[in-house]
Amino acid sequence: MRSMSRNRSLVMAFAAVALFGACGGAPHGVPVRVIIPKGSTFKEATDSLERAKLVSWPRIFRLYGRFTGGDRNIKPGTYLLKHDTPWPDIVSALNGGKGLVNSITVPEGFSLRQIVPLMSRKLSVPADSVAAAVRDTALLSRLDLPNETLEGYLFPDTYAFPEGTTARQAVREMVQRFEREWKPAWDARLSELKINRNDLVTMASIVEKEAIRPEERPVIAAVYYNRLRKGMLLQADPTVQYALPQHVGRVLYRDLKIESPYNTYVHTGLPPGPIASPGGPSLAAAANPASVPYLFFVAAPDGHHEFRMTFAEHTAAIRKIRGIAEPIPPPPPQGKVAPAPAKRAAVRRTTTVRKAPAKRPPPKTTTTTRKKKPAIR
Repeated sequence: MRSMSRNRSLVMAFAAVALFGACGGAPHGVPVRVIIPKGSTFKEATDSLERAKLVSWPRIFRLYGRFTGGDRNIKPGTYLLKHDTPWPDIVSALNGGKGLVNSITVPEGFSLRQIVPLMSRKLSVPADSVAAAVRDTALLSRLDLPNETLEGYLFPDTYAFPEGTTARQAVREMVQRFEREWKPAWDARLSELKINRNDLVTMASIVEKEAIRPEERPVIAAVYYNRLRKGMLLQADPTVQYALPQHVGRVLYRDLKIESPYNTYVHTGLPPGPIASPGGPSLAAAANPASVPYLFFVAAPDGHHEFRMTFAEHTAAIRKIRGIAEPIPPPPPQGKVAPAPAKRAAVRRTTTVRKAPAKRPPPKTTTTTRKKKPAIR
């Protein structure tokens, strides 16, 4: 009799828990991202669901999982689930991997040369399909871009793409995010700055690669705008790094001679397009540069920049920071284009260590040898 009573109690408890779990309204709201680490127990998974406010009664939910057997085979990963999702659906998702997503983080300053393999790996799709997606002619036309790729327009952020997302779908979502982040006020600034949107994104991408301290972004943008107005070469190291076939941590003197429209030591004006994906702060800085007269800057060891108006002042700042005493050659005359090599240099792709030339190269006039992020086209 006692055994029958206990079994009856268990059956009633199971029925109550099952009924409780089945109740609930329709899933609603923006999907919530929940990460279930590899090796997690059902209790640990329940804790994650509770923190995400997807489960309000964790102890009863664990009982539900135990009675239904759903606690025995949970699959790790990143899930997208909505509030008020019924417990059977949550347990089913954890057991069958339904709702699993691929989480992709694109850092600020990443170029397509970095983004393409990253997306290929995270989405488990061929790199060729990603490379084709970033050349989507429909998107290029919609954005009115003269470029061959969407370089600079895949907005840097963390994305959660459901399992089965194609490269084209992912790229379109990232471009849509860029369009949402673009501020209408920036359109008004284009005419004032006498540039178009692609120019602004290009400027923002250079600022993104140069700046370490957030407060310096508008000042760095101002330096480059000032140089453009005076017809000076931009002489931005990140553009040279982008032009090189392989990333280098330090730009050498011979690199400055590479023939490329992105080499701002050779060609005046902005490069043809962005060199990386700029974040919101860099876009804002490019749209609203500081009101300063500086034409030069050099980086100090702690990452801040020393800004100067004249080449003589810039030379003094370089000597002070780098501790050098030899004369520094003057920059090319304003409004003149530095002579390009008679024949385009053949640059070999290699993984060997780059050796500096015997003679110390003359320092550049605006940017520096440090880099906070790899610049890979």
